[in-house]
Amino acid sequence: MRRRRIAVVVTAAYTWVAMVAFGGIAVETVVIYPNVFHDVPRSLTGATDFFSVTGPADLFPPLGAATVVAAVASTALTWPDRGVRLWLGASLLTLVVGEFLFSVLYFWPRNEIMFDEGTAVHSAEVLRRTVAEFETGHWGRLAMSDVTATLAFTGLLRLYRARVAEDIGRERR
Repeated sequence: MRRRRIAVVVTAAYTWVAMVAFGGIAVETVVIYPNVFHDVPRSLTGATDFFSVTGPADLFPPLGAATVVAAVASTALTWPDRGVRLWLGASLLTLVVGEFLFSVLYFWPRNEIMFDEGTAVHSAEVLRRTVAEFETGHWGRLAMSDVTATLAFTGLLRLYRARVAEDIGRERR
């Protein structure tokens, strides 16, 4: 019983972090990216200047790490419950493969081209093409973040329902 309570709290925390991460990516998509990518390469220079104090690169890596740690802990704590484990395990898989690895392999090199090297190294055409690739790939990352949060929420809901059923069964005895 105590293990299940801990699992519910950790899974609720994981679900919350996954939803916050999805919300952050959604806000970035709707509010930040239109400003960053509207007039390449000039807008990239403006974005680099704007993000000189803090920016998405300061938020998303630690938030992503916290999400992965919470997902692993949640999955481990719920391992005995197959119905919950499948949902949380799937959520961990989409998080690690669809968000983290995809970001490292696809987005990080493009971020370097757009924001670190910029016009000092690349032509305006290369930067425009890189932005188009980034924006296209970003829709996949946004979708994976949505799937991760949805799977985590479904796992939490199934875990909570199992705990309520367990409590009702104990009361009837």
